Amino acid sequence: MYAWMWRRIPGPLAVRLLVVLAVLGGVLALLMLVVFPVLDPLLPFNDVSVR
Repeated sequence: MYAWMWRRIPGPLAVRLLVVLAVLGGVLALLMLVVFPVLDPLLPFNDVSVR
């Protein structure tokens, strides 16, 4: 799957690396700014009890 995606990115190696880094940065930003804040109230990490 990754080889297929790598072959589909146009340009020489330097351009491919920049495109991959930009996509990874976009995915990370989407996770940090949208997905994780939406899921935060649903996760039980704040329900701490020590017995």
